[in-house]
Amino acid sequence: MSVEQWNRRGILAGMAGLAASMHGTPINGAIEQRVLGRTGQKVSCIGLGGSHIGKPKLSEAEAIRLMREAIDRGLTFMDNSWDYNDGQSEIRMGKALRDGYRDKAFLMTKFDGRTREEAARQIDESLKRLQTDHLDLLQFHETIRFDDPDRFFAPGGAMEALVAARKAGKTRFIGFTGHKDPHIHLYMLELARKHNFQFDTVQMPVNVMDAHFRSFARQVLPEARKMGLGVLAMKSMGSGVILKSNTATPVECLQFALSHPVSVVITGIDSQQILDQAIQVASNSKALTEAQMTAILNKTAKAAADGEFELFKTTSHFDSTAQHPEWLGKETAHVKELGQS
Repeated sequence: MSVEQWNRRGILAGMAGLAASMHGTPINGAIEQRVLGRTGQKVSCIGLGGSHIGKPKLSEAEAIRLMREAIDRGLTFMDNSWDYNDGQSEIRMGKALRDGYRDKAFLMTKFDGRTREEAARQIDESLKRLQTDHLDLLQFHETIRFDDPDRFFAPGGAMEALVAARKAGKTRFIGFTGHKDPHIHLYMLELARKHNFQFDTVQMPVNVMDAHFRSFARQVLPEARKMGLGVLAMKSMGSGVILKSNTATPVECLQFALSHPVSVVITGIDSQQILDQAIQVASNSKALTEAQMTAILNKTAKAAADGEFELFKTTSHFDSTAQHPEWLGKETAHVKELGQS
């Protein structure tokens, strides 16, 4: 779809209007807070990504300092995953959340297990690493294959582990994530309706190139809002790959993502400079106008046309569960029984 067609359908205008209606009013440079869908919880409009905070190039002491400074300055949404950096991301975050910081943060992590057994094991390991008895949000990670939703809802699947975790008080809210294809997200939502199952959140790419190629913002975001889900935006810079196209600046990337009707934009923060940049944008968050968003889309149209700079959609480079299928867990006994010849 061309930018002109996008505009004719009024999607950009609708996005800008919805985003503007979601904006709070930061006071004295405070971080803007947004409502997390049906949960009614307020979260910082920018969240700290767990992947970057656990990278080896960043010392543990500096990682902890950055996380605590982020929380002190109002950036309280903490993203993480069981598989980030062999568990180091969760371990570091667990240490950062000591000394009263846990109560100030909205803590989310993700798990990879497709079976109830493997998912439950990973959830408990995450809680131990994060040094907490509960999460604010727990999400089914990397819904990137069409069989992932099927495995989630299958007898003995991960849904059962999520429901059990919530019942046991291990998490307040539940959601799912993915970055590959909007149709897979829509299939997950379709199965959720079929099983009368309610997610609280959904995490997806929202960036300056997404509109031009397999767009989550066009296809999934309206459906998620219709269902009352809190939308967590990610890949605003495509793990830095989008910036290599030289079509948008980091600030433009963050502002563009924030100008959609999302609850939070999760971004990697691994230095003081990047933290300051995120705080600056989150403290002066004002939805871009339709004209401003169109101008950015016009700049990115050519580079974005075939997904070259959205590697998470077109390659397996960012698919951790594809590189480690053992994290998914073995097929359930139900599947093995049906598959016997």
